[in-house]
Amino acid sequence: MRITELKSCFIGPALSPEQFIAEHFFVFLVKGIMNGYDGNKQYILKAGESCLVRKNRLARYNKVKVDNEFEKVILFFDESFLKNFQKRYTVPLQKHPSKDAFIRLKKDKLINNFLLSLEPYYTGSGAISTTFSDVKREELLLILLDLHPDLSGILFDYGVPGRVDLEAFMQRNYKFNVTLERFAFLTGRSLSAFKRDFKTIFDETPNRWLVKRRLQEARFLIEEKGQKVTEIYQDLGFEDLSHFSFAFKKEFGVTATALSE
Repeated sequence: MRITELKSCFIGPALSPEQFIAEHFFVFLVKGIMNGYDGNKQYILKAGESCLVRKNRLARYNKVKVDNEFEKVILFFDESFLKNFQKRYTVPLQKHPSKDAFIRLKKDKLINNFLLSLEPYYTGSGAISTTFSDVKREELLLILLDLHPDLSGILFDYGVPGRVDLEAFMQRNYKFNVTLERFAFLTGRSLSAFKRDFKTIFDETPNRWLVKRRLQEARFLIEEKGQKVTEIYQDLGFEDLSHFSFAFKKEFGVTATALSE
């Protein structure tokens, strides 16, 4: 069996649609292209490539079909699993040099052979039998730590984000569609402290500021960059086109489509 014959599957917790990475996960792209963005950098993963996506990061990713096909294999390394792994194995902790949300992994036959070994355990619904899921996750983790020992500094760091510059963080990450609780957590604050500091810095409530800032960027992209409404609203944190259109008209007194004509 070739890797290109694998089907999409998941091992571990369910993949959340939220633009916040709650748990580390490994992704191997079987077919297609995956584009990722973490507020700082754009990432491209192509068929035959893999990466580790690290927890406690804002990130979004979208799939691009090639020849009308897109397949991926995802395995989650949640905190409970990682702590149990450490009880079984002595892993020297090393510092990883990268701060990226998407850590590209080297191609290796060990990863390829591991992926092929998953096929007998498919349940037919894109999942691996729960009887073997932890065993297979443990096997992959041993492989990754052998190939990239410095991943230990990422995977076995159970700390929470520290206090950061709130203004700089929000100006960099306002496009991500996540809750205020997530923003507060990632800036090292309680929700009440986040709202208080936000008001002091921006003289505006977080929700109102986020809408205005996203709409300002939308107007710039439409008027100055010639982009279409349908191309930008989701990347600016709006859940649907109707919500974006209503908010834009209310803010500027003119529809976004009128500006793009």
